[in-house]
Order: sequence, then C-alpha cells, then structure tokens
Amino acid sequence: MSRPATAPETRPHRHEPRGVLVHRWDGVTSGPSAGAAARDLGLRVLAPAVVLFAVLLGTGYLITGPLGDLPAENRVSKALADGRTSTWNGITAVWSHVGNTEIVIGVCVVVALLVWWRTRQWWFALVPVIAIAVQASVFVAVSAIVGRERPTVDKLDPAPPTSSYPSGHVGASTALYLALAFMAQRIETPWLRRLVTVVCVVVPFLVAYARLYRGMHHLSDVLVGAVNGIVCALLAWAWLRRDRTR
Repeated sequence: MSRPATAPETRPHRHEPRGVLVHRWDGVTSGPSAGAAARDLGLRVLAPAVVLFAVLLGTGYLITGPLGDLPAENRVSKALADGRTSTWNGITAVWSHVGNTEIVIGVCVVVALLVWWRTRQWWFALVPVIAIAVQASVFVAVSAIVGRERPTVDKLDPAPPTSSYPSGHVGASTALYLALAFMAQRIETPWLRRLVTVVCVVVPFLVAYARLYRGMHHLSDVLVGAVNGIVCALLAWAWLRRDRTR
C-alpha cells in the first residue's frame, strides 16, 4: 500500500530572505566559522567602506574647491551663534558630549557585552562595534585629507585635532544609535522596544543640532557625517551573509 502524500515543508530556502531588513537576525541560533566571518567582513563591509571613503572624499573636495567652501553656510552658523542663550548653551553641551569618542565607545562596549551575555551570539553583538569602527576609519581618513576649516564663529567646545569635514560626533552617534535601533527590534516587550527605538533614533539629531549650535561644524559637515554614520550602520547590520548563520 502506497504511503499518503505529505505536504512539502514550508521552511525558506537556504538563500531565501526571512523577513525585512530590520528582522534579518531573527531566528539565528548558530554562528559562522572564523574564515567565513572574515570573508564576509571584508567583502560586505570593508570593500563598500572604501567606496564610501571615495565618495565622501570627492564630496569634500567639491565643497572646498569648486563650491568655494559653501559661503552661504556661514549665515547658518552666524544665526545660530547670535541666538545663543545660557539655557541652550547648557543643554547643547550635554547633547554634544553624547557624541564624544569616550561616550560612544563606552556605550558600544557595554551594549555589545550585554547583548553577547544575553544572547551568546558574538556575531550579533559585534554589530555596533563594526558600525563605529568603520565610521571612525572613514571619518579620520577623509578629515585628514580634506582639512576643512571650522566655522568662523565663537566655539563653545574644544576643537579636536581633526578638521570640520565631516562631523565625527554626528557620524559616530548616528552609526552607533542607528545600529542599536536595529538591534532593539529583537526586544520582546513592545513598549520597551518602541521606547529604545525612539531614543536611539532621536539621539543623533540632538548631537547634530548641538554641533551646529556650538559652532563646531558647518551644515554640510553635519549632513555628510550623518550619511557616513547611516551607511556604516547599514553595512554593520548586514555584515554577515544570512546563510552563514542558522
């Protein structure tokens, strides 16, 4: 007697996407080999980062060369400087400090360790580490080569040794907190997931405004810094091929 036909399994194909971008890590329980991880890091993060570096470098040369350093941006910086108050000076000091290197690295390390401890998934815990590391590498290289001067207004923060273009504070905070916003989608408690997501999305905007208000960057520096952070967060989020992990 022949066996009754059974319905085919509905599991996705090995290479078939299992959801939208923000849920690409859902259901992953095993990690890649060291060799596979290294290959994916090189091909999916470092190679695109070289392209990103070239684009930001070309944009910087365009701004400081043919575009004459975008003189209209000086009006934005001056308007913000003229409207300063002691209250907003204090508030923006806190917001600006959030983008400082030591704060970004500290938050990244704490979150990465916490995620690794909670999930035992080192490949997932590395997402924010990759995001800020790649962002910093691109930022430092572009800043050193372009060498754009900072706005000609009184500055409320000590000027770091890097040049104005692009904004490192904005790039770092965007890379970190966008990566954390993606990671937060795995939080099971709905209200906590929404709260963490909103906070992570808002923080880079606060840092960006603070850096403009405090005379540390031109508007285009902040915008390009944000682009750097967004791209690096996306590269970090997708750093590992899905079929490397199951």
